[in-house]
Amino acid sequence: MGSKFAHLTAAHPCFGVKAHYKVARIHLPVAPRCNIQCNYCVRRINKCENRPGVSACILSAEGAIKRLEAEIKSVPNLKVVGIAGPGESLENQSTFEALSIIRERWPDLITCLSTNGLLVEEKTAELEALNVRTVTVTINAIDPKVGSKIYEWVKYNGRILRGEEAAELLIGKQLRGIEALVERGMVVKVNTVLIPDLNMEEIPKIAEEAAKRGASLMNIIPLIPMHRFKDLRGPTCTELEMARRIAERYIPQFRLCRQCRADACGVPGLESKKIGTEYFHG
Repeated sequence: MGSKFAHLTAAHPCFGVKAHYKVARIHLPVAPRCNIQCNYCVRRINKCENRPGVSACILSAEGAIKRLEAEIKSVPNLKVVGIAGPGESLENQSTFEALSIIRERWPDLITCLSTNGLLVEEKTAELEALNVRTVTVTINAIDPKVGSKIYEWVKYNGRILRGEEAAELLIGKQLRGIEALVERGMVVKVNTVLIPDLNMEEIPKIAEEAAKRGASLMNIIPLIPMHRFKDLRGPTCTELEMARRIAERYIPQFRLCRQCRADACGVPGLESKKIGTEYFHG
């Protein structure tokens, strides 16, 4: 796993410092549906907001491939293709359809996805078969009591769960999912939304549990106050750095996350693409 992680730090802008400033990535917005509701999350279709959960449109797998084909021709050093929503990647069949085509047509591209982790354990074999190289799992708590304050509901096997029952199910699935991914050779990064008034004390627990199960990297990102958490404060720069230093005792930290849109394209932070081409219109 060490050599795989070393390769990713050199080639993936969300894993390595040098790559972050040189390598372009594209997010394909093929996953509209979600199976959990986080109290900080609002999924939207628009061209204005620069944050996760936002896309100018939803693309079919075929539409996503057309866009990728065009961007490969126009964006220098495009090496990474990711699926990061705007909903839950693994809840949408179009994710797997797009990844299958990418594997056949562009086997040298690094493919990755972001997930809340609920379905990872049961989808790991399929992800391995599709040559997915890295998976980012968002974990915001280890204690179900804390998780129950972050997640409004979780939908699994046709049932909608709430409270600690929902959080306990989700957290268990996330941790077992990491183990399953690592066992099959995929590199795992853990994202955590820092909500200073709720989960600051969870940070070392998340870092320790993630490292114990084989995750290679952790990315702590600040809360963007929205939805039910619109009146909560985000972390100060000091709190954010403190959380990262605490977590760093257990697992390496990534500090350059741009909290990108679900349809981002280009070198992170240096995107020149105007959201308005034909590929952004459903």
